[in-house]
Amino acid sequence: MESRAPMVRLADRYAVPFTIVSLLIAGLAWYLSGDPVRFAEVLVVATPCPLLIAAPVAFMGGMSSAAKLNVIIKDGGALEVLARVRTAAFDKTGALTQGRPDVVEIRPITRSTDEILRLAAAAEQYSVHVFAGPIVAHAVEKQLQLPQVTAAEEIATNGVQATLADDSVVRVGKPAFIEEVAGAFTRTPLAAGETAVYVSVDSDFAGVIVVSDPLRSHASETIARLRETGVEQIVMVTGDVAPTAESIAADAGITTVHAETTPQSKVDIVVALRPRPVMMVGDGINDAPVLAAADVGIAIAGRGATAASESASAVITSDDVSRVADVVQVSHMTVKIALQSIWMGIIISVGLMLVAAFGYLPAVAGALLQEIVDLVAILSALRALRAYRSVTRFREAGQPLRHRADFTPRV
Repeated sequence: MESRAPMVRLADRYAVPFTIVSLLIAGLAWYLSGDPVRFAEVLVVATPCPLLIAAPVAFMGGMSSAAKLNVIIKDGGALEVLARVRTAAFDKTGALTQGRPDVVEIRPITRSTDEILRLAAAAEQYSVHVFAGPIVAHAVEKQLQLPQVTAAEEIATNGVQATLADDSVVRVGKPAFIEEVAGAFTRTPLAAGETAVYVSVDSDFAGVIVVSDPLRSHASETIARLRETGVEQIVMVTGDVAPTAESIAADAGITTVHAETTPQSKVDIVVALRPRPVMMVGDGINDAPVLAAADVGIAIAGRGATAASESASAVITSDDVSRVADVVQVSHMTVKIALQSIWMGIIISVGLMLVAAFGYLPAVAGALLQEIVDLVAILSALRALRAYRSVTRFREAGQPLRHRADFTPRV
């Protein structure tokens, strides 16, 4: 299958050396004993099933375990990559922050506060950005009459431009977007967790709407847990302005910030990140390209992010960023269980082959024991079904991860 995990393909590669070892033991038993029956008795217990079954069963169990933690993993390959992640990149809005901003202040420049809100809400009706809804809702709450809009266009990562019935043009968005028509101006100071939405009317800089989107409650804990699993570098990649991004990153425990990025520059940044593999965590339409560009993309789709979910390798169905660390820990446990099951089957099979080589294991008994070896390998791999329980237990107890897989497959 094209979606087979690299870990499964690696297990398949053991089949050739295992077959060679089996034939050598069988050949030596025949040669030294002079009895061709020994050759057959050795091959009867030379079962390759642990190599072929253990890894797929473990990975299916790991995907099921992740689903119990509200994380849907689309294929086994994503699970295997998650176990090897060395760099993690996070978007800010909706990923590290709550994604439910509120309007906290309106700072007028050339228009009144109500006029700024009224004009901004009229334009933001045509935007899908996370800040658009709160601005419109705030205007509705204040019972403001919105002007009629004759045309509107959303410019990705910049803002929205609307033409009103009186032919005036309203722009709402980033400062650079407003400066294109209003000229340079001083950026408004912001507190931690605040973001400024700038508003212009024709060539006039009308004012600023300040919205607050605080850090998620489990964001800093999630970053710490990822470092425990072996993630060497964690960065923020966001289209928001640098002061806001840096304050949120500092609260979350992230030191590297790439701010004021476009969808294309996000992709370029993530592609250039080292060491690899790289995991990207995002939420929203603008994150779809970068989620697809990362080695493994995780979409937080608790509030619905269809485009991001389609391009991601894994989707968190609850609005909880801590599930990112949960699924990484589950992937480590799954890889470890898969390897344990493979080697358990190999060791038992080789032991039985040696017993058969000395003539102590008849073919009929060997055939029965072969099935037992297969069953033992499968039952061992099925332990991955319970991986979520360990993650939940350690999370509730505040303990560090104890099941990290030290083996990094090279495929």
